[in-house]
Amino acid sequence: PRPSTTTGLLVKIVGSKMFSGPVVVDGRGHLLGRLASTVAKELLNGQQVVVVRCEDIDQSGKFIRNKNKYLIFLRKRMNTNPTRGPIHFRSPSKMFWRTVRGMLPHKTQRGADALARLKVFEGIPAPYDKTKRMVVPNALRVLRLRPDRKYCRLGRIASEVGWKYADVVDRLEAKRKVSSEAYYEKKKAEGKLRVQAKANAAIQEMETKLQNYGY
Repeated sequence: PRPSTTTGLLVKIVGSKMFSGPVVVDGRGHLLGRLASTVAKELLNGQQVVVVRCEDIDQSGKFIRNKNKYLIFLRKRMNTNPTRGPIHFRSPSKMFWRTVRGMLPHKTQRGADALARLKVFEGIPAPYDKTKRMVVPNALRVLRLRPDRKYCRLGRIASEVGWKYADVVDRLEAKRKVSSEAYYEKKKAEGKLRVQAKANAAIQEMETKLQNYGY
């Protein structure tokens, strides 16, 4: 059954004790606000969270509406000294980070400590490409958004408002997927050999018992 609250949701997915280490969440296919609220709750509970592939996070609504909303946000500035804020982040990872920050009391010590437990990345850099990645069912677009509703990728919005590294991330991701596929095939072959070895050991043990009984 679906949990009634988001508290401990990531820990339930991991299936291990809380605070055992950082939880790596694959942002691909998640809705921005739902994922951010779940991550914010876990951060306040003391869990370290790493979110990768932030460029593939989805946002509900038409692309042009979401882009226009962000362009309106870009116009908000302090007249006399714009360096004092608001700061307009262009990269998808920092957009997600800012969304999570808005859900935390980040001006208190508790909130600042919680925000420090969060790491965000475009793509899947080392060493997280070799670790198990989790999803948050409560935030998946295919489960939470009706099929006829419009949505857009955070990476596309970022590219339209000034993020210049989409091509670099795509190139590095293509390279990672090739090595990841080779690693997966090797792991699959080793798993088959392990299963076969266990079966052979079981057969050998059974034959030994039968010989003891005179068969």
